[in-house]
Amino acid sequence: MPTFDIVSEVDLQEVRNAVDQAARELANRFDFKGTGSTVELSGSELRLTSNAEERLKAVIQVVEEKLVKRKVSLKALDYGKVEEGSKGAVRQTVTLKAGVDAERAKKINTFLKGLGRKALSSQTQGDQIRVSAKKRDDLQAAIAALKAEDFDLPLQFTNFRD
Repeated sequence: MPTFDIVSEVDLQEVRNAVDQAARELANRFDFKGTGSTVELSGSELRLTSNAEERLKAVIQVVEEKLVKRKVSLKALDYGKVEEGSKGAVRQTVTLKAGVDAERAKKINTFLKGLGRKALSSQTQGDQIRVSAKKRDDLQAAIAALKAEDFDLPLQFTNFRD
């Protein structure tokens, strides 16, 4: 019986490269001189700091540009609230979302059931979803439908087996 897995993963090496490029750009650009703007990666969190909220938005824009160039989906970013620091500085924590949580897995499963394909079945296995069908064509149609739908999560389709 053909199957595939739906996962949501982030390539941390690409994120690290994008953060390094963004940090280099922040250090070299004229409009960021003397603003104390930084971007740091620790684990699965990005810490953005600057001396003003407008500068922080510019830092976010630079980081997002670098992530897009490295083909990291912006849907994987979960922005925290902007916090005030000392001497008028502001900081924001951005968390990288990985894995399909239970709520979104339920949405995806109900979406797949709503496609109307009788032979298609799906089940949640931890932070991924296994989809199986009698025919390969049903699985390919399910992948196309999932790509067209927005679940506010970067989805990858792995482990396709015939």
